[in-house]
Amino acid sequence: MQKNNFADRFINTIEWLAAIFVGVVALNIFVNVLLRKLFSTSIPDNYDFGRMLLGILIFWGIAATSYRGGHITVDLIWSSVGKQGKRWIDVFATVVLLFVVTVQTAMLFDKVRLTYVDHVLTYDMGIPTWPFYAVAWIGDVCAVILIAIRTWRLVFKPEALHDEHFEQKAME
Repeated sequence: MQKNNFADRFINTIEWLAAIFVGVVALNIFVNVLLRKLFSTSIPDNYDFGRMLLGILIFWGIAATSYRGGHITVDLIWSSVGKQGKRWIDVFATVVLLFVVTVQTAMLFDKVRLTYVDHVLTYDMGIPTWPFYAVAWIGDVCAVILIAIRTWRLVFKPEALHDEHFEQKAME
């Protein structure tokens, strides 16, 4: 059994935070539906909160799935090449993903900054929206970090990955 280093603890923390955000979004929907059906009322700014929480969930979900490599993929070429070819395809795909998510993170930071500067508020209660965007941006930053860890491990330490196909190879 491999001992957990800082990177593994960081990865696990990101996955737990993403799971917590799933719970928060589900709880928000459940409570609002319950209030609407039983008491004919709703949470003030529920639409704004729901929209922003969903954005947070998406970016933290990207962070959680980016490292593991267990998300939906089309592996027609990958499955037909040898072990070394698979590794280089994985490295190339991860580097491209790292570039794309890094650019996305820079653009999302600009959105956070503009939302702060423009002093955008929620409709009912007038709560500033930039903190919600900032939490989503932090999730995107975590995705960049996790993809960078994945890239490093793919190149220098593939046995440390938690990919399904690496784990299956270890069991064989």
